[in-house]
Amino acid sequence: MTKIRPSLDSDLPAITAIYTHHVLHGTGTFETTPPTEQDMAARRADVLSKGLPYLVIETADGVLGFAYCNWFKPRPAYRFSAEDSIYLAPASAGNGLGRLLLEELMAQAERAGVRKLIAVIGDSANLGSVGVHKACGFQPVGVLAKCGWKFERWLDVVLMDRVIGLGSTQAPAQSQA
Repeated sequence: MTKIRPSLDSDLPAITAIYTHHVLHGTGTFETTPPTEQDMAARRADVLSKGLPYLVIETADGVLGFAYCNWFKPRPAYRFSAEDSIYLAPASAGNGLGRLLLEELMAQAERAGVRKLIAVIGDSANLGSVGVHKACGFQPVGVLAKCGWKFERWLDVVLMDRVIGLGSTQAPAQSQA
């Protein structure tokens, strides 16, 4: 049975292993040196301290992926826009798990007060990430051509976004302003 749930400290070895694979072999992240488990723990703690979701998807085989969102920029005016991140174990890609994870992330981000999710996708050839975002209603908003250098080649960044919840249809509640 596939289950999506909030991440736990005990998930950090699996989260770190999944992300390490993407750092070393993929272009979805522009990091070139894998972060340690302690680094990943600090990043997760930062997300959770802001009241934002950090999720894992698991089956009987263990944790197969993770997703989270974090504020798009630190300035106060951006406090309703978050950037999503989603990573799957290599053997789990293409099985619909990314879509399930992203859909749940969107629902939890909305409950946390996010009005817009932004995907900053490494590599325009990253068809899996572009595809899962498109399937979840994200629209392309631009490409930053050849702005990253990894694996001895220039890489694009694809920008996509999606309104969630009320979006910009009304002002936020005073308590959030």
